[in-house]
Amino acid sequence: MLTDGDSLRVAELIRETAAAELLPRFRNLAKSDIRQKRPGDIVTVADEAAEQRLATGLAKILPGVPVVGEEAVEKDPGLLELIARQGETCWIVDPLDGTANFAAGRDRFAIIVCLVHDTMPVAGWILDVPRNHLAEAHRDGGVTLDGVAIAARALDRPLIGYVGYRVIKEFDRQLGQEQRAKLGRLSTLSCAGLEYIELLSGRADFNLYRMTKPWDHAAGSLMMREAGGGSVQFNGSPYAPTQGLAAGLISSTSNEALDEARALLEAVQLPLLAPKP
Repeated sequence: MLTDGDSLRVAELIRETAAAELLPRFRNLAKSDIRQKRPGDIVTVADEAAEQRLATGLAKILPGVPVVGEEAVEKDPGLLELIARQGETCWIVDPLDGTANFAAGRDRFAIIVCLVHDTMPVAGWILDVPRNHLAEAHRDGGVTLDGVAIAARALDRPLIGYVGYRVIKEFDRQLGQEQRAKLGRLSTLSCAGLEYIELLSGRADFNLYRMTKPWDHAAGSLMMREAGGGSVQFNGSPYAPTQGLAAGLISSTSNEALDEARALLEAVQLPLLAPKP
């Protein structure tokens, strides 16, 4: 489906898009370049320009394969149905992961691209744009970070994790001293793509999300699997890009860390994380 040459072209396209559409606009946006899609959810001209360039380039790499982009879905929610089509292929694109950071001049943003076939991620790329770090994964073909293969490592410290602020507060409030000692530093980068790169680098052990939009997590979940770990919903079922947006997600390059993080989550009462019917 995707040759080695095609994979190189995807990586080149992502880097070209960052250089042409994101970096020139970083810390250089006018007020008119930023708008709200809905309260608290913003989009910039950089998101839109980057998605257009990626969609055009991906169509040349795999002609006829549709692109499910974050901004395109905003205009046509029915595009999400393409991900769930049995036996078919589509791209999932987040042209600017960490838009709020980007708009505020914070250097925490990424580009995420994932190829899905028969509802499952089969290839994924995440570019840490400001630092030019690229993670790439292929199903049953491993995962690399800047060209270096990543493998699972032994769990030898309290878990360092990326978790939303409200959940961190509940962990601190509800966990007993012995349980809380199993957790080290908890924070958030407000950019899923960068968090997955941090997990691959070994600088963190897990991340946790309530909402699971596929453009944020499809590529990262494949990377966790290929590194020897995985991604699961809050109920323990394997993550899939077709799952409900509110099903939750815990990811790690280590199954041991994944199990421990999920056990700690189950030890606290978090109504905001309760699965919706």
